[in-house]
Amino acid sequence: MSYLSRVDDYLHAAPLSGATGQQVGPFTLFRTTTIWPYYARPIPGSGATITAADLATLRARCEELELPLALEWVVETCPSLGPAAAEAGLGVHKYPLLVLERADFTPVETTLDCRILPASPDILREARAVAGVGFGTPGTAVGDGGVEARDAAVAEVSDETVAALVERAEAGVSVTAGVFGEQGMVASGVHQPVGSTSEVVGVATLPAMRRQGLGAAVTSRLVEHAFGHGVELILLSAADDAVAAVYERVGFRRIGHAGGAEPAE
Repeated sequence: MSYLSRVDDYLHAAPLSGATGQQVGPFTLFRTTTIWPYYARPIPGSGATITAADLATLRARCEELELPLALEWVVETCPSLGPAAAEAGLGVHKYPLLVLERADFTPVETTLDCRILPASPDILREARAVAGVGFGTPGTAVGDGGVEARDAAVAEVSDETVAALVERAEAGVSVTAGVFGEQGMVASGVHQPVGSTSEVVGVATLPAMRRQGLGAAVTSRLVEHAFGHGVELILLSAADDAVAAVYERVGFRRIGHAGGAEPAE
């Protein structure tokens, strides 16, 4: 099986830890059973040519179920979806898609404390806050968001969100790592195993702490954990080429593109 097919199969299975799936034409629409919204994906291996009419049917079903219309896919396995989504008036995005096998893993170290986190409400709340601050200022450039912004964000993470994070951690479907400096957590990330494949998601560094290799270090720790617990292939999508370069330091290599679409603003 090709890397793209393995990735496509994983991305179709992963939402089922927090959603139920139903077929709508050539798509599986994932209906959340937790607090986060999900999306629709083209059915892997179907070879279907997606049309704007298919998307109109999907939109109608989303409206009926009061779900947001959102799509994710592997561009190379479903090349018709991007043009059809654009024709349907959706905003379409394409991101570098990368994979890593054990033989290509290049560990990245940091002098700071980088470790896998327990299923602790307080620690996972802080990790979520770090991610919120980091993604609030996209990119890799050094910025203003530091520990004060993180501490303010901690108070904004709801108890419902924390409970869901703890539940997923205890179930083993979400593993979080963090990097700690003198004033607490400054970088965090997650991997989400399903069988022998996992995806690294949500890697973020406080903007004030960027350009110190912390994103690569937390990714390296997640990869080490995944390979140590039966995972054979790890994937991720990067926001842009600069972010992809961070992961390439750890040994990830590009195999294609992840697509995303939602109603244009």
